[in-house]
Amino acid sequence: MTAKLIQGYEVVIGFETHAQLATASKIFSRASTAFGAPPNTQASAIDLALPGTLPVMNKKAVEFAIRLGLALGSNIAHESVFARKNYFYPDLPHGYQISQFDKPVVQGGEVSFYLGGEKKTVRLVRAHLEADAGKSLHEDFVGMSGIDLNRAGTALLEIVTEPDMRSSEEAVAYAKELHKLVTWIGICDGNMQEGSFRCDANVSVRKPGQPLGTRREIKNLNSFRYMQQAIDYEIRWQIEQLEDGHRIEQATVLFDPDTGETRAMRTKEDAADYRYFPDPDLPPLVIAPGWIDEVRATMPELPRAMAARFVEQYGLPEYDATTLTQSLGLAAYFEDAARACGQPKLASNWVMGEISRRLNAEEIGMDAVKVSSAQLAALIARIHDGTISHNAARQVFDALWGGEGQDVDALIEAKGLRQMQDAGALEAIVDEVIAANPGNVEQYRAGKDKAFNALVGQVMKASKGKANPQQVNALLKARLGS
Repeated sequence: MTAKLIQGYEVVIGFETHAQLATASKIFSRASTAFGAPPNTQASAIDLALPGTLPVMNKKAVEFAIRLGLALGSNIAHESVFARKNYFYPDLPHGYQISQFDKPVVQGGEVSFYLGGEKKTVRLVRAHLEADAGKSLHEDFVGMSGIDLNRAGTALLEIVTEPDMRSSEEAVAYAKELHKLVTWIGICDGNMQEGSFRCDANVSVRKPGQPLGTRREIKNLNSFRYMQQAIDYEIRWQIEQLEDGHRIEQATVLFDPDTGETRAMRTKEDAADYRYFPDPDLPPLVIAPGWIDEVRATMPELPRAMAARFVEQYGLPEYDATTLTQSLGLAAYFEDAARACGQPKLASNWVMGEISRRLNAEEIGMDAVKVSSAQLAALIARIHDGTISHNAARQVFDALWGGEGQDVDALIEAKGLRQMQDAGALEAIVDEVIAANPGNVEQYRAGKDKAFNALVGQVMKASKGKANPQQVNALLKARLGS
């Protein structure tokens, strides 16, 4: 497909994503990684770069790198090397960052997703392990800055793409897919507000067929909404600069959500500026083939494979299967409910409908869902066997969500929502409604469908909502000679 042009320019985007690994301790020390501790209470002697301290590799961090490599179809290097990336920031006590350069642990791979019904694939260059820096805190109201080293040494995987994306929409879709994957396989909690999943977008523009333009890197995008706003602004800014005859200078920029604009923070360094060299304190990282096989055996079913299985096993439309596999928790909830009630399509409708709507409205995750999969399955079973109508089911669901009770059948009885089972009583109500509404009867027989709906409404009203709508329709049509 031809790339979409903006004012005659092609957009080129690459991503660098820092996924904070869900390890209990840091990558080279035993200091805790728990979020929210008072400043500088989780920085060990190693994190502080005190003389005589030596880094010790966190095995769990390496395991998580292997998991990512397997999920992305990457090559997992049997031997990789840690390097010192030299630069000075106040929140970097060593004066360098321990990272990987020419021999990363994860090499190649790809991330695929659908956008507008079209499959897109973004190629990956690498994913390498590294230690995070600390954090500079600027207190403008007192005119002071401070350094918090709690985050210093936290284990990161930096995931780097080829410049394969051609719009902000593609970039956001890629970021969402990667976010889903790292949380699905359990290597990152994905909390963007806490900085666990931080994205840097490298944006440039060029005339079609021309060499790549000069890129500007938008740092630390921590929400998908701001990500798209920042990239769109940067694209417009670069095009305006070029159209006005200016050059684009390579730079690192920040996005200000209050103004909706990017602003330059510093000129962008190249790899040579960091003076990478192998870290003399860390031997090469060697990963035995047997360890990779052990990790592969513990991997969960991946989203694409699970979605395909849902289509095959449960007969779901592809849209349903894709939606239900947006998170492992949502997929597991659906599958538990579908198996228990034996009605996968109904279960899918309720999970994508009422369950998702309530989670979004209350801004909670699946871990806080207030109706269990077993309760939803019991509710769906009562819809399927005709005990209650869909409208009555919503009332029961509201009661379950609100904590009014735990047992579906008890709530149905307590609220008097059971549908009429007495065919004779329903026939009597239908006959009474027909006799009391001769005008609607004549209009229906004259071909006006709205009159029939009015008769159905009258029957439902007379039965206090307990009549089965399908039975009401069938009885009315039989009585009226349709």
